[in-house]
Amino acid sequence: MAATMPGRTLPTILRADVESRNTAKSCYVTLGTNVYDITTFLEDHPGGGELILEYGGKDVTGIMKDEISHGHSEAAYEILDEHLVGFVVTEPVLKMATESHHPDSFLPFPPTNAVLEQLRAKETGDGHTKPTYANTGVSSAEDLSIETDLTSDYRTHKFLDLNRPLFLQVWNGGFSKAFYLEQVHRPRHYKGGESAPLFGNFLEPLSKTPWWVVPLVWLPPMAYGTSLAVGGLPTLAAAAHWLLGLCLWTLIEYILHRGLFHMDKSVHHNTTLRAY
Repeated sequence: MAATMPGRTLPTILRADVESRNTAKSCYVTLGTNVYDITTFLEDHPGGGELILEYGGKDVTGIMKDEISHGHSEAAYEILDEHLVGFVVTEPVLKMATESHHPDSFLPFPPTNAVLEQLRAKETGDGHTKPTYANTGVSSAEDLSIETDLTSDYRTHKFLDLNRPLFLQVWNGGFSKAFYLEQVHRPRHYKGGESAPLFGNFLEPLSKTPWWVVPLVWLPPMAYGTSLAVGGLPTLAAAAHWLLGLCLWTLIEYILHRGLFHMDKSVHHNTTLRAY
């Protein structure tokens, strides 16, 4: 039995997003193309929440119909219907649907054979189509200049709502490492290149620095320190020390950036975003 299909107003959700939601804080399961958020039902499940978590992020069609394990009544399917949040879809299908004049041919049901042929062409680059890269959702560098639909992006990926301040969303997100890394590498073009709001209050100006502020703040102390050095050292020695300091700090900053800010593979897979 399949859950009753409502009007086409619910969002489509990427398979990777569904698979990443497999914890007590956020638990999705699928039944065919239907996606259910059963997080609030975990504690009410007769068999216990741990049993459901074993299938978190997975399709439960088989286990729901397994009479040997535990047969499920009509009521169980009705409960699922109450938690329906969208429809699972792959990245290529989503891309083609947004470009099509007849998106109902794609979503939320499986595409027709003709559409599948178009998808294969788009994925492989055959004919006059461009490949769509699953990790980024774009086909070429030109796509990066297209402004992201912020509301649709949040509804689809359930990551960060760029219409709202980001700091508390990131702090309270509890995203898994895999889901976080997938999303931060997905390009999003915010309102013509502006910065998304970080704090949304009086601290917001501190997060945005015009280019001219950097030399305005740092050139005076650099000039003062250089003058002191020149006064106590021969000119050649002072120039050598100045260049050595510049190279040394550049190297330290590069090592910090590469080692600390790009430690993707060194972080444990259960580490959540807050630890970053």
